[in-house]
Amino acid sequence: MDQRKKKKSNSKKSTSSLPNQLRESILAFFYKHRTKKYTAFQILKKLKARDPETLIHQLDQLCEKKVLFKSSSHKYSLNVSETAVKNSELYEGYVDMAKAGFAYIICENGAKDIYVAQKNLMGADDGDLVSVEYIHGKGRRPEGRVFKVLQRARTQVVGVARFFNKSKVAFAQSGRRLYEIDILIPEHLVVEEYDRVVVQITHYKERPKDLLKGVVIKNLGRESSIDVEMQSILADKGFPLEWNLKILEQVQKIPLTIEASPERKDVRDWLTFTIDPFDAKDFDDALSLWKNEKGLWELGVHIADVSHYVEEGSALDLEARYRGNSVYLVDRVLPMLPEKLSNELCSLRPNEDKYCFSVVFTMDDDFKIHQHWIGKTIIHSDRRYTYEEAQEIIEGKNDPFSSSLLQLNSIAKEYRKKRMQHGAIDFDSEEVKFKLNEQGFPETLVVKERKEAHMLVEEFMLLANKYVAAFIAKKQKNQTPIPFVYRIHDKPDPEKLEMFQTYARELGAHLDFSSPKRISTSLNTLSDLAKKDPKFKVLQPLAIRAMAKAAYSTENIGHYGLAFQDYSHFTSPIRRYADLVVHRILNANLKGSYRVDGRNLERVCLHISNQERKAMEAERESNRYFQVLYLKSRIGAHFDGRVVGMNERGLFIEIGNTKCEGFLPFSQLDEETSLHSSRLHAYSESSRKKWTFGDIIKVKLEDADLDQKELLLSTAL
Repeated sequence: MDQRKKKKSNSKKSTSSLPNQLRESILAFFYKHRTKKYTAFQILKKLKARDPETLIHQLDQLCEKKVLFKSSSHKYSLNVSETAVKNSELYEGYVDMAKAGFAYIICENGAKDIYVAQKNLMGADDGDLVSVEYIHGKGRRPEGRVFKVLQRARTQVVGVARFFNKSKVAFAQSGRRLYEIDILIPEHLVVEEYDRVVVQITHYKERPKDLLKGVVIKNLGRESSIDVEMQSILADKGFPLEWNLKILEQVQKIPLTIEASPERKDVRDWLTFTIDPFDAKDFDDALSLWKNEKGLWELGVHIADVSHYVEEGSALDLEARYRGNSVYLVDRVLPMLPEKLSNELCSLRPNEDKYCFSVVFTMDDDFKIHQHWIGKTIIHSDRRYTYEEAQEIIEGKNDPFSSSLLQLNSIAKEYRKKRMQHGAIDFDSEEVKFKLNEQGFPETLVVKERKEAHMLVEEFMLLANKYVAAFIAKKQKNQTPIPFVYRIHDKPDPEKLEMFQTYARELGAHLDFSSPKRISTSLNTLSDLAKKDPKFKVLQPLAIRAMAKAAYSTENIGHYGLAFQDYSHFTSPIRRYADLVVHRILNANLKGSYRVDGRNLERVCLHISNQERKAMEAERESNRYFQVLYLKSRIGAHFDGRVVGMNERGLFIEIGNTKCEGFLPFSQLDEETSLHSSRLHAYSESSRKKWTFGDIIKVKLEDADLDQKELLLSTAL
């Protein structure tokens, strides 16, 4: 009796879910035949549906939502227009492709990532912006299928040309994926087999078995060189290698004259200077400091007014938006703006009048801010300092502007102290810098130190960014927040924090993560731990991985790492498109309450966040290439290495003081060495030896593979 009741109950549940199953079947059918039209009767037969009324009802519902389109001849087809995207139950996001072929869609506004099986990607590739239809997957994991590719991440690839009897193709390796592209070679280009070529993609896949098609736009040659490798890295990430001639012509027409205007505050008589890296050319920020007649400090943060020169919606603006940011490789910069703008017109070079967007703080001798002013200015930089020169003055060297620079440093130190007390996190991460010879080869490698001069500039940029964001956040139109580009940083994932805490405990560091305040306090002790014992240095990169990634969004959730409720990027419009958009919205709202389309702005946020990720990947690959190139001449050398990571195959070793990572296979240690199930250490059953994070091990450099950008190690005898 009970069993019969149970079966009946299950039957009812199954019947109630039939319309949803039918709807999904209809959508799957049209996604597969997206260019064709069918009558209701044809769809009924194709799907082998039993209930015509339910089918027609589902078709009409999808038409109401504008997912499907019904013609005058009563034929149904998929509606792939923008209207369908906006009015149906679709989400937008970027494709994060896994090695196995499936993907996760990283959605806007922090929505949960959506899993998409390979068969449902509809030709979408890693990094593409897509609209995705939500379908109920198994368990709690959201699952969907791609409805439409809105923007391609990869419009070009770098591959090796191969010629066959009936076709010419290029094979391109991009990260974990291998691409085969059917290529057309223009008559004006000479391409030989095995040449490395840049291919502009003209036809994308719609199904996994389809072949990409493209046209060769540049031959990089067969010989491997630094220049070819760097161009390949940029092209692989989708960054254009050259400027459109129309854009360069547009830039040439921009007037060079700087004229006073009632709309700008003239601060050319304020003592002003820049502090930048020694090799920088794009100076987009300057500082000024003086005492007014009331005995209060006037501290100015002046930012290049790029928005004055780059008209919204122009070809130049659209290209800058596409690039998203400048890309800084070891030996070159791929600028977001043409060099005439980035290095000349907008760059705050000394002894030149420049248009700026400024934030001026009025503060007393205790550095309490009494008021602040935001607006357009004209400045005149009196001096250009490198970080090294500014640091020498901080350490005691005499200079005409010593008093101003030292006072700025005192203010910066006080604000930094307060920020840390409020829960900010400061990771003292180390970066490498190469000194290149005339041929562009790395001669020396040094670990960059972050000194007071760097923190001085950083602190005032943070202050300006914070006040700009707070101004917009507090300003509302009709009780509705004004859409804005915020720089957000979410709270860390508790599971990742717990895993990191376990790693730290394995090394003997006991961290307290029981409250937000204690989390920041514990993480800020890592640099002190590393000074006492170098083995703790491995914890800082692990801690960074445990944190959420910072991104751009119209949803203001605050910045966890900086402990700011409101934060934006305002201070680098020469090299970041986010800052340029912030300048435009800010300027419009200084004059009144001005709103932009929130949905379009969120799409811009998604795009520039994605471009930032690709730029960082390119910069890491460039750095990695030069590290391998630097050590190639030292094959056979012995080093003291430190264990910084491990997987099922072996250990990742930081080689000496180079910050370069090599791989040491377990087979080089002991035939019976393997990764422990905890993934916290490796262990040898025969020797009973244990290897864990931070351990020192003597290694020999066996190989430096430039193609794979890998360093292979063995144990040193």
